[in-house]
Amino acid sequence: MMGDVYNIITAVLIVVGAAFTLVAAIGILRLPDLYTRMHAASKAGTLGSGLMLVALAIFAQDQAIVTRALAAVVFFLLTAPISAHLLAKAAYAAGYKLWGRSVHDDMAELGNTFSSTNDSQRNEED
Repeated sequence: MMGDVYNIITAVLIVVGAAFTLVAAIGILRLPDLYTRMHAASKAGTLGSGLMLVALAIFAQDQAIVTRALAAVVFFLLTAPISAHLLAKAAYAAGYKLWGRSVHDDMAELGNTFSSTNDSQRNEED
């Protein structure tokens, strides 16, 4: 009886995780600029992968597999948002423009602080 409940919960988590991963893939293909694509990949992709790893942890009978799956979920939750943020910041500093119909550019209010910081560091090295 409990085995059937575990199987149903596992199946639901895998299907929902696969759906989020599919949404992330569609978002990468359909969204208009680098920043919105990165948002889709980092948010929906992380949630989809995390749900499927939780399903693995529920389904697995071995404690080592459960520990690794849960450690992978924690790793995804810690690294994916940070790496997406840093990649977006680097892309903005490199000059990748926002989509033309973007509502607001928060980084423009800060000015071009990236190049001025790098230029001042280069001048100090010379």
